[in-house]
Amino acid sequence: MLSPEELERYQRQIIIPGFGEEGQEKLKRARVLVVGAGGLGSPGTLYLAAAGVGTLRIVDSDIVTLGNLNRQILHWTRDIGRNKIESAAEKLREINPEIKVETVNVKLTGENARKIAQGYDLIVDAVDNLPTRYLLNRTAMDLKLPLFHGAVYGFQGQAMTILPDQTPCLMCLYRGASPRGKVPVIGVTPAVIASIQATEVIKYITGLGQLLINRLLIYDGLNMKFQELKISRDPFCTHCGTTNSSKSELKTNE
Repeated sequence: MLSPEELERYQRQIIIPGFGEEGQEKLKRARVLVVGAGGLGSPGTLYLAAAGVGTLRIVDSDIVTLGNLNRQILHWTRDIGRNKIESAAEKLREINPEIKVETVNVKLTGENARKIAQGYDLIVDAVDNLPTRYLLNRTAMDLKLPLFHGAVYGFQGQAMTILPDQTPCLMCLYRGASPRGKVPVIGVTPAVIASIQATEVIKYITGLGQLLINRLLIYDGLNMKFQELKISRDPFCTHCGTTNSSKSELKTNE
């Protein structure tokens, strides 16, 4: 049941055809896990909080640095040296005191990922490296949780929605060694990709529209173009493959 304050706060989205109070109540009941409170996590959680997602659990073990501030909009100059999750939670609670914001100040590992994700409806990939993405992907496959992928590089980015047992997973998409080092990025790129991720999350929760499944959306900011690539499941994928010998135990601590 929505309170009078909630009805007023969310009135502009409640009046969207097909959304209504029922859609808003679905958002209010939703429990969303966001891994990463940086470039993707900042705008992504901001819009999910503003939309009224009832519970946001944010996982990050980093502290705010000066070099984060060109893109990580939940963190301000005054926050340098603070834990990112504390900085992020403070802003999100100010944006929307109606929601619950949970913080987990740990590095995601093969030992803790399943426990952190249990009890949540979906996972948002807001990390910046492939090893952690593989870990999120395997956790999502094991727990049968939708995974909302986003990644950025410079003026470019990409997004894809993954439904376990129905669509290709990240391991079907990515192959080869995991690159390391700092990722170049202009701040507006993660804002674009995180907004797409947040849109997909809201659509999934409310049951509206067509999800970004079986296709990778690629954004080119320099030429202001979007394109789609069709992605197919790999029957031999070690995370989601359908062959009996394809799946292996997750052992990475990355």
